[in-house]
Amino acid sequence: MEKDPLESLNSRQREAVLATEGPLLILAGAGAGKTKTIAERIRHLVRKGVAPSSILAITFTNKAAKEMRSRVEAMLSEDRTLNKPISMNERPFVSTFHSLGVHILKEQSTKIGIRRHFTIFDRDDSKKAIKESLEKAGLDTKTHEPNKIMSMISKEKGRGMKAEDYADRGGFGYFSTVVGQVWVEYEKILKRDNALDFDDLLLKTRDVLRDNTEIRNFYRQTWRYVHIDEYQDTNRVQYEIAQLLVGEEKNICVVGDIDQSIYSWRGADIKNLLDFEKDYPDAIAILLEENYRSTKTILDAANAVIEKNKLRRKKNLFTSKDFGEKIGIFQGFDEVSEAEFIAEKTQKLLKDGAPAEEIAVLYRANFQSRVLEEAFMRHGIPYQMLGTRFFERREVKDIVSYVRAGLDPECLSDVKRVINVPARGIGKTTIAKIFSGFESDLPATMKRKIGDFRELLKKIGDNIKTMRASETIAYIIKASGLEMEWKSDGEEGAARLENAYELVSFAARYDHLSGEEGIEAFLTDAALQSDQDEMREDGKAVRLMTVHASKGLEFNVVFISGLEDGLFPHEKRDANLSPEEAEEERRLFYVAVTRARMKIFLSYAQVRTVFGSREVNLPSEFIYDIPEELTEEETFHEDGIPRKPLISIDF
Repeated sequence: MEKDPLESLNSRQREAVLATEGPLLILAGAGAGKTKTIAERIRHLVRKGVAPSSILAITFTNKAAKEMRSRVEAMLSEDRTLNKPISMNERPFVSTFHSLGVHILKEQSTKIGIRRHFTIFDRDDSKKAIKESLEKAGLDTKTHEPNKIMSMISKEKGRGMKAEDYADRGGFGYFSTVVGQVWVEYEKILKRDNALDFDDLLLKTRDVLRDNTEIRNFYRQTWRYVHIDEYQDTNRVQYEIAQLLVGEEKNICVVGDIDQSIYSWRGADIKNLLDFEKDYPDAIAILLEENYRSTKTILDAANAVIEKNKLRRKKNLFTSKDFGEKIGIFQGFDEVSEAEFIAEKTQKLLKDGAPAEEIAVLYRANFQSRVLEEAFMRHGIPYQMLGTRFFERREVKDIVSYVRAGLDPECLSDVKRVINVPARGIGKTTIAKIFSGFESDLPATMKRKIGDFRELLKKIGDNIKTMRASETIAYIIKASGLEMEWKSDGEEGAARLENAYELVSFAARYDHLSGEEGIEAFLTDAALQSDQDEMREDGKAVRLMTVHASKGLEFNVVFISGLEDGLFPHEKRDANLSPEEAEEERRLFYVAVTRARMKIFLSYAQVRTVFGSREVNLPSEFIYDIPEELTEEETFHEDGIPRKPLISIDF
């Protein structure tokens, strides 16, 4: 007789699985088994007779979606109580919000008047478009920071704002006026290139669901049971999409943890989770507090730190695990000695048999990574730094642009990017004439070159319809001339060619899909890759990353560096912080602490060079929030000589 899967759950998890009808709020602490709970809830729904295709589950990262999808599909395929195997068309729909947006917009493209083969602008594409928009608006690209403008536009789109509405507001100061002018031009470029940026994938999906009753009802009838993970990280538009997808039965299950809300800077609104029971008065709320990840020492430290926040629903993580090792605290003289300590301690852990991929070094700000990388290189420690994105490499973006231009030869930005890559003797002046409508004025030899290029794009477009995705990428590498160029370009060219072949391997994931469908899936996933997607599961290397990038991950050993007042917690220069934002740094530290299963090292420097300036630091207040009995002082064995920190920590 098959064992009941509910027996593997604790009482709270079981309660969440069985509460299938109506609104449900699951407040899940770090490491409390939320993925398992959601997966078991989906299996239970199917066991009850709900069609798998009637179930929607939205997560926040591709990695989390992949994990959820594989776990659910394995559960359903292995469950002998189900009458038949689950076919591709009957699977639950598991995706991120952005992937869901792509799915809906492509599926409804004819009805809503957009082209199915729209381009998805990644951050780099958007930044280039912002620079072009500044020029079109007659503004200096050196005086006005494109990244800052792009961030403001992104945040406003996340609130549901549109360019025309923002520009019409007026009276918000010089910077807002600049943003308004640039935004209008930016939207023109998106339209010209048949492109949507990341925020448009959500904003336009919201508009389609809100403004078209037929389409809204179609998806409500398609997905009768909606699950949303990391609900505390939803922005206004994501919140509205969730509301619009829920039908009259109100079968919505949201999972979140107020204590892990760390994305207000990109529009996340903690009130979406805090107000869930106001939005759905009949909601059941279930608290998951038993942690299956960390030792008691780590959880006691996490609880002590987070309890100082006021905007939260009180919970106390607990575990049946042992106390485990104390939290090590190291004080270095400067950032170099701090990095040396981390590298030396890591080296000892590796010699003692710790897997490199189970060690993570976290930092608050990206600039901290340089000195850590240098220390790891000096010690010969294998490491992987998250944040160096494969899909942002020049050669990879060139190939992707060839794919997009093959699908849509009218996409100006992609054609511009590759028309002279590799060099075809088509210079900037010629390109300017082509796109200004003066191509007929060009000499015959130049017209032939342009004609050859257009013929190449046509062949790529034709091959996309008949070839598998990996074959299309391999064809582009050869037919474009890129392979020949890289082979003759020494070590740098060899590295680029290696990355190009890696892209072929990536595309092979979509070879089971036919023609355009495979390439479309390839382009969507390539555009929506996150830092975590760059982390290879088989990579035997220590992970270096920001605390933000570590969200959702876990490791045996975690180093949290740079714990200095002004760095972590980070100095906030904006005096008008909301209460939610004021408490966010503490939530961020809580996230860092709860990434660890077995051991934590906290470190800080008395003196640190920040942007060329030497600064004397006080230890972070977070260190003092941890009870003294949970910590121990770490020594530094530089050159094999044990040394105590210069100043002992006084708790």
